[in-house]
Amino acid sequence: MTLKAADFGKVAVLMGGTAAERDVSLNSGNAVLAGLQRRGVDAHAVDVTGPGTLQEIAAGGFDRAFIVLHGRGGEDGVIQGALEMLGIPATGSDVTGSAICMDKYRTKLVWQGMRLPTPGFAVLRDENDLVTASELGFPLMVKPAHEGSSIGMRRVESLRELGEAWEEARQYDSDVLAECWITGAEYTATILGDQALPLIRLETPREFYDYQAKYVADDTRYLIPCGLDSEREAEIQALALQAFEGVGASGWGRVDLMIDGEERPWLIEVNTVPGMTDHSLVPMAAAAVGIDFDELVWQILAQTLECA
Repeated sequence: MTLKAADFGKVAVLMGGTAAERDVSLNSGNAVLAGLQRRGVDAHAVDVTGPGTLQEIAAGGFDRAFIVLHGRGGEDGVIQGALEMLGIPATGSDVTGSAICMDKYRTKLVWQGMRLPTPGFAVLRDENDLVTASELGFPLMVKPAHEGSSIGMRRVESLRELGEAWEEARQYDSDVLAECWITGAEYTATILGDQALPLIRLETPREFYDYQAKYVADDTRYLIPCGLDSEREAEIQALALQAFEGVGASGWGRVDLMIDGEERPWLIEVNTVPGMTDHSLVPMAAAAVGIDFDELVWQILAQTLECA
């Protein structure tokens, strides 16, 4: 049966939020909204600004929701649980998958339990943890455990810099990770349904693929094809899909990883609500297999009919 726009009913495109990634979410949300509307979907923007928004959603007669909320409140299972209580099907991962993936620490614990490759790390909760983390060896990457878009991240080369970076990162999160720095190439794998799309290799003149490189800079290079031979790319895609499903993620998302100088892959994190801006990687990967932006958001929304 051919799917029609009317089959979706009234759709809430949830965007904005109150997290540090609000501006990115608004950009992504408006892009998704426009794409759905171009396909004839009865889609409406909903800026999630607090508990009162749930009353708006409940009273709005919405049949389903497209979640484009980045960061806390949008990717951590909170909005997923609220929509589940309201009986409104939503795009992306469920409560459990969202909560695990938003927590970089617990994501890595799951991967370690599955014997999947992820860089060594230490959790920084107080000053006593700094010495323990330094024993991993420098350089290290310091990052808040529950933030996205590279917010609060910094590479450090010494115990002094580690302390400074921890002070900065804990402004965003009480749990901070110090992770072994991997020297190598950065890749990302988009997951759509039960498939991993072609890998993208990321190249930036900056120290790493940070917030500026993701959303502002025009000198970031996105290589697709990624440069790996087809057999090796298929192996990395399979690893990414295993990592994605292993932490309970579903529907759509992105797995970020690195490949070091010895050709070993290292899983970094999962994004369950990736960016959908003009700089974003998911639309880029979809385009590589002939899926334009409007078709991409249509396919993601169609997953809510499958699970309804």
